[in-house]
Amino acid sequence: MPPTTESEEHKALREAVAALGKRYGRDYITTVIAENRHPQELWLEAAKLGYLGVNLPEAYGGGGGGIAELSIVLEELGAAGCPLLMMVVSPAICGTVIARFGTDAQKLHWLPALADGTRTMAFGITEPDAGSNSHRITTTARRDPDTGDWLLTGRKVFISGVDIADATLIVGRTEDSHTGRLKPCLFIVPRDTPGFTRHRIDMELTAAEKQFELTLDDVRLPADALVGDEDAGLLQLFAGLNPERIMTAAFAIGMGRYALAQAITYARDRTVWNTPIGAHQAVAHPLAQAHIDLELARLMMQKAAHLYDAGDDAGAGEAANMAKYAAGEACVKAVDQAVHTLGGNGLTREFGLGSLITAARVARIAPVSREMILNYVSHQTLGLPKSY
Repeated sequence: MPPTTESEEHKALREAVAALGKRYGRDYITTVIAENRHPQELWLEAAKLGYLGVNLPEAYGGGGGGIAELSIVLEELGAAGCPLLMMVVSPAICGTVIARFGTDAQKLHWLPALADGTRTMAFGITEPDAGSNSHRITTTARRDPDTGDWLLTGRKVFISGVDIADATLIVGRTEDSHTGRLKPCLFIVPRDTPGFTRHRIDMELTAAEKQFELTLDDVRLPADALVGDEDAGLLQLFAGLNPERIMTAAFAIGMGRYALAQAITYARDRTVWNTPIGAHQAVAHPLAQAHIDLELARLMMQKAAHLYDAGDDAGAGEAANMAKYAAGEACVKAVDQAVHTLGGNGLTREFGLGSLITAARVARIAPVSREMILNYVSHQTLGLPKSY
């Protein structure tokens, strides 16, 4: 099916998830944040209904779908005001990587639990000196020649949900015995592993999921902690990063839709001089433009998910980057216009839009900045020379 149209199954999934989101809504997330806890109730209900593991293999308790279905789930929860950020990393990145490259034992241990919500997994790639440039990761893994164990040493920053995750999928680097070059590898690090410590980062961003700096000090892991082939390198890494970009797009589109819906309702109801403010083109047109931008971003997201689920990693890489860029821009503009439409009310707790101003910026800077996406497109798509 072309990604420009949605199947009846996808429409039904969208409606069902929207109904779930409506039962929780923005007030639920606001309460969770105020109580400094994880949205466990929504997480487990989404899992029970099969939404959380919709992209994971049926043989391991999943829905047998793909990132296309999972992105629908996240978008609709976001549009209802209750997005689940950990969906970006636990089933989308970690679940996908383990399903594609994990051993039978890793799949059996992790996939059913990720699908039913009883276990979550974080993802650790960003480092203090290696943000956008994943080729400069310095977290290293070396073998203990006596035991065959792995020893990991390094630091990670801005890692979401480590405090609630049962393990973190850490991107480290091993040394190629032939060339001496470092190459990326993925390791499952359980939360309470000795030498694996976390420090919460004090963020202005208001979210249920907290951000952490991680330190790995000669963290000892068994040989089977390695996910996939030691020599696969970037193939395995980008098998997780493409879904991350697609899911970030879904997160942004959902947030933008939520903000836009609040603004539309307000513009219909708010009357000045006996006329709803939405009747004025200066109010109506920017909202219409925001809607158009969100719809266009969704089309690119659907294309990216379609290519990824079809096994076209190269094509998905380009489309996923474009989708993430378009969705980030559309989200920021939608939130800004929503707040502007409400005026002073847009910054009150009653309407809950003010906090989205900060949250919307995340879609522009994480997991990769818009400038790095423009670099990718200019180099990879347009064939222009690099400036670095």
